[in-house]
Amino acid sequence: MVEFEKPRFDAAAFLASAGLGRRIIQLAPGDAFFTQGDPADSVFYLQKGRAKVTVVSATGKEATIAFLSAGDFVGEESLAAITGVRLATATAVTACTTLKISRQEMIHVMHEQHSFSDLFLKFMLQRSMRIQADLVDQLFNSSEKRLARILLLMAEFGNPGDQEQYIPKISQEALAEMIGTTRSRVSFFMNRFRKLGFIEYNGRIRVHKSLLSVVLHDQLPGDNAEGASIYKHSGT
Repeated sequence: MVEFEKPRFDAAAFLASAGLGRRIIQLAPGDAFFTQGDPADSVFYLQKGRAKVTVVSATGKEATIAFLSAGDFVGEESLAAITGVRLATATAVTACTTLKISRQEMIHVMHEQHSFSDLFLKFMLQRSMRIQADLVDQLFNSSEKRLARILLLMAEFGNPGDQEQYIPKISQEALAEMIGTTRSRVSFFMNRFRKLGFIEYNGRIRVHKSLLSVVLHDQLPGDNAEGASIYKHSGT
């Protein structure tokens, strides 16, 4: 009796194509993947584009809590044992191509295909580490350093050969919400970064790799020890 070998599961192909329990959706800038309060019945995998995650308080104040890039999952709260509602809103910042995977299909594939569950677990661990780093950044770093870090993250520095990058369109108010300061402070720091050649902007913000010096060192060019110390403590 001839036994046929079961085809190996290809996680990349699964996330790149439509199929049982999953479909590809095109979103224009400003379109929502889902809205806070919607039923949490699916997970999205961002194939192309940039997106943001926001939450709205009971008083109506909106805050941006994360930016998403190609290769990110969003809406993973739907995998909880008890299906609930969305805790945030995910919105396309640029034109996006995303794979919408039903909760049932996502759970099935994770149980049946170890390569996929390993991939998803790796993503979740990386997201957990990012959230932890965000918390440490918020607790211990000045608002200037927090702004430099969020600009570098949005510019996706870290890929080999990257020297400078444009970031998605974002207001100074949104940046202020993300780092926990005022819009006027963000404006002050952005002007400072531009004068030092760390960024440039004319409609869109272009981040240069030299901005890393703000994150890696306590002092900026031209700061003296006393001035830097005072500046650091007054900038939070």
